[in-house]
Formats: sequence, C-alpha cells, structure tokens
Amino acid sequence: MSPRSAIVTGAGRGIGRGIALELAKKGWSVVVNYSRSAEGAEHVVKEIEAAGGQAAAIGADVSLADDRAKLVEASLAAFGSIDMLVNNAGITSPNRSLDLLDATEEGYDHLMAVNLKGPFFLTQLVARHMIEAAKDKAGHHLRYIVNISSLSAYAVSVNRSDYCMAKMAMNMMTQIWAARLAEYGVRVYEIRPGIIASDMTAGVKDKYEKLIHEEAMLPIARWGEAADVGKAVAMLGEGSLAYSTGETINVDGGYHIRRL
Repeated sequence: MSPRSAIVTGAGRGIGRGIALELAKKGWSVVVNYSRSAEGAEHVVKEIEAAGGQAAAIGADVSLADDRAKLVEASLAAFGSIDMLVNNAGITSPNRSLDLLDATEEGYDHLMAVNLKGPFFLTQLVARHMIEAAKDKAGHHLRYIVNISSLSAYAVSVNRSDYCMAKMAMNMMTQIWAARLAEYGVRVYEIRPGIIASDMTAGVKDKYEKLIHEEAMLPIARWGEAADVGKAVAMLGEGSLAYSTGETINVDGGYHIRRL
C-alpha cells in the first residue's frame, strides 16, 4: 500500500503540531496546514523529515472558500491522495474580553467562519475526493475525518459563548458526516480535548495550575499535552475503531466524569 496522507489544519503549533508529529511516527505523509504561522509549520515539516517522514507545509485560511480549494488541490499535488482530514484549526473567542450582553456580531461571525463553517465546507471538499477514491477502489482502505472540538462543547464559559457553541456544533457535524459517508468507508470522529498545555491556554496557566493540582479538578491530575491528542488521532488512523463512527472520544484527564 502506498503511504497514507493526512491534512492537519492549524498544524504549525499546539495541538495541531502534536497531531502531525504523531501521525508521521505512524508512517503518514502529513500536510502541515497553517494560516499565519508559516515559520512554525516549516519547523514541524523539518521535525518530521528529520525523523524520516514526509511532510509539506501548505498555507490556507480555512474560513475562506478559495483557500480551502487551494489546500485540497495542493495536498493532492503533494501526496496524490487524502486519506485523513483532521479539522483542528480554530481561534478563541474575539469577544472573550466582553460581557455576553456586549458581544459583537463581527467577532461572532469571524469565530464561526474559522471554527465551524470552515471545517464543514473543507470536509465537504475532502469527502468528494474520498468518495471518488472509494468508487475507483483506489487503495481499498478506510479513510478518516477527525474533528477536534473541546470540553467547551459542554462546559459553559459565558464570555466565550460563540466558542462553546461552535464546539458543540462540531459534535452534530461529526454525526451528520458519519452517517453520510459510512457507505464509502469513511469513518468520522470527534476528539474532545481537555486542558491542554498550549499557547491558547498560556494566558490562564495559573488558574488551571490551581484547579488541577490544588482543587482536584481532574481525576488524572496533570495538564494534557498535544501528544495526548495526537496519539488518539493516530490510534483512529490505525483502524482501531473500524466498527464505530460518529463517536466522541474524550482526551481530558477524566474531566467529563460527573463526581459527587
């Protein structure tokens, strides 16, 4: 079988980087997508290549239709197929410094374009390719779409309402695409990370240090790492849950467990 290839959006840093590196360890050729962090993406490519893997950095803003098309075309040109799409790229709420009563439509629209609309329509583009490949029996194997959401899908942050709603909507998006694509051998999953050490959580590090280590917020009392999420994606890519689709996998140190 020829090497499998994956697109990981927002892979120049943070969780996306962790996913790209773990997939490469399993032999995947990886498209390291970025919007602004070109230098970071190139560094991830060098890390993968230094370990003997294949990778290509491709810039594209998933919120823009032309960029999404460019990303798919460039990915096919680089590796000849798309066997996995990881919808990881996302932004935090532009309205997070505002009271919910003062949140702006501009901030709301921008977040939804990046965190929800972009992944939905990028999935549509990639799904069309995957369906054609399945019909042609090209590399007769399962293909995967993995949506990276957040514990914010169910844990309310009032000042990040748009972010929470977008992440919850990814759960339904996962189920919808899972039902539509199952007959073509495409498995669709949601991975729901918890508190992951990254630049996105750097600004609230002290808050979470106290919650994790002093207030026993998590059954597994440590910060999550980007590699924890990456290993979950790589596990799915091995076909370990081949008879499951539309599933949500929590990578959150047990935060989702309700305790008395």
